[in-house]
Amino acid sequence: MNEQPAFKQQRTKNPFAKTALVLQGGGALGAYQAGVYQALSEAGYEPDWLAGISIGAINAAIIAGNPPKDRLARLQHFWERVTVPMLPLSEFGEFNHQLFNRASAMAAVLFGASGFFRPRFPFALLQPQGTLGALSFYDTAPLRATLEELIDFDLINNPHAIRLSLGAVNIRSANFVYFDNCNRTLTVDHIMASAARPPGFPPVAIEGEYFWDGGLVSNTPLSYLLENGPHEDTLAFQVDLFSALGQMPRDIWEVGERCKDIAYSSRTRLNTDHFRQKHRLRRAIAYLYERLPEAVKEQPEIKALRAEGEAHAVSIVHLIYRRKNYENQSKDYEFSQASMREHWQAGLDDAHRTLRHQLWLKPVAAELGVRVSDLAGVD
Repeated sequence: MNEQPAFKQQRTKNPFAKTALVLQGGGALGAYQAGVYQALSEAGYEPDWLAGISIGAINAAIIAGNPPKDRLARLQHFWERVTVPMLPLSEFGEFNHQLFNRASAMAAVLFGASGFFRPRFPFALLQPQGTLGALSFYDTAPLRATLEELIDFDLINNPHAIRLSLGAVNIRSANFVYFDNCNRTLTVDHIMASAARPPGFPPVAIEGEYFWDGGLVSNTPLSYLLENGPHEDTLAFQVDLFSALGQMPRDIWEVGERCKDIAYSSRTRLNTDHFRQKHRLRRAIAYLYERLPEAVKEQPEIKALRAEGEAHAVSIVHLIYRRKNYENQSKDYEFSQASMREHWQAGLDDAHRTLRHQLWLKPVAAELGVRVSDLAGVD
């Protein structure tokens, strides 16, 4: 991953006032997001705002918690620490590669992932009821230590820092919340809470409440960014780790995988379509307001309506990880270094392919206000 890519994207002036990077949850697949970030960074698209859930929250915090010159190295450090060096078996065919992935995933289930999580002892079912140990199969103390080493929280909480938003769910109320450095001081606990996926990982206490992984409610933080984003022209790179499109399953392994893909990806398209319709209406309100007589504009009801209008444009660039034929339902907890490098390279390649076309740089149609670009499969 230290090697220079074969394709080097020329830097292009970004016509948008703000650039956002939206990172979905997906465990071990998160290395794909690191590859996407590498390509964007090399092309000059450093984010002004990062929004993440679960592994996306971890990647986002590592990026936000380091100066630009150190971000890529810290991401690489994290992914090398939490994965296990193993020889890739791709040269022996798809079937053997599938066996390799399943064996690697089983190793993570039995022994955990270095620098990330480790099995509880005694086992959760033997822990006293009501204790944190009884609420999860794994201990995430290694992840806490890793994050504290790799992230500068003073930098994250600097008044001039990149905006960082991390999604989690309140266990008691089931309310979906975002921990945002624009309105609170973020700590390692907020990252841990966003990545506390039950029943594997324990809940995290923050200000007297306990939180789980935000992916339980919505695995993609796009809606938060769109509803709470800057009122300026915004370019948003949305990086998903589960594809909504798939094939009819052929066996029980593929049933599990397809269920996971549907559960974790479907809200992405729903949120995008909903925002497109809503933003189109807001643009229409702003357009009509400017054409009203001045006397009408001063009426309280009209002023209140104008407050709901938006004049800015949003361009959403959608990048989605597409599984390999030899991957299965364990793809998000298969922590071999070989697979991590494959995922990283896939993100790098997909982002390079997307950057080459730059369709999102064209002006957004005034009557729409939103463009969604998904360039998968283009050359």
